[in-house]
Amino acid sequence: MGQRIDVKNLNVYYGNFHAVQDVNMVIPANKVTAFIGPSGCGKSTVLRTLNRMHEITPGAYCTGEVLLEGKNLYDKDTDPVEVRRNVGMVFQRANPFPTMSIRENVLAGVTLNNRKISKSDADDLVEWALRGANLWKEVKDRLDNPGIGLSGGQQQRLCIARAVAVHPQVLLMDEPCSALDPISTLAVEDLINELKKDYTIVIVTHNMQQAARCSDYTGFFNLEAIGKPGHLVELDETSTIFQHPKNPKTEEYISGRFG
Repeated sequence: MGQRIDVKNLNVYYGNFHAVQDVNMVIPANKVTAFIGPSGCGKSTVLRTLNRMHEITPGAYCTGEVLLEGKNLYDKDTDPVEVRRNVGMVFQRANPFPTMSIRENVLAGVTLNNRKISKSDADDLVEWALRGANLWKEVKDRLDNPGIGLSGGQQQRLCIARAVAVHPQVLLMDEPCSALDPISTLAVEDLINELKKDYTIVIVTHNMQQAARCSDYTGFFNLEAIGKPGHLVELDETSTIFQHPKNPKTEEYISGRFG
């Protein structure tokens, strides 16, 4: 099952640059939460703090708390690798490992975590993850072929299969459809809708129709000017954000007056 995330007083920095200021929000379990907003407002940066990917960038750090079911991911005794196992990430560009087969790609996370697994268990896991990513029927007869040989939409679903194979509680998706054609986009959106019964999903998207179609909650991020920190303007049920936003800036962005 997915887990709830509580973000408290989150401030995010790249060296001396204050990128995101004072984010407080609750991301409910087993729902899809979309982050929208203009370029540079910090939505992808905030997404990367939810599994401690942000700190991989040299000089990057954050203050505040990110609580997964009440446990702060930034506690001194928390292992970032363990955090990333519980909170999986799917990136903007599909990134299957080029030297690996479809099967090896699905098992990559399990292998990296040094989990010993029998061949029959591995076979079962590959099928389960690919079915979960709605890809099994398309690839079941060519599992030993390179993952890089799949179409863009299939590669993105392969990356989702790789992410779910380690049984995370949360899936983060950073513009997972921006490089895909409309048919592949709908396939991934349908998949996101199915996956939320098992996972908490947070998606960053530039496509407001996509946020309206596939999320339960939407958070609107903005910044006052270039070089100023981004901030969360409001987060609410998606229908409320799109029809009755509380903040006039949200209404301006959604109606296309800026961004």
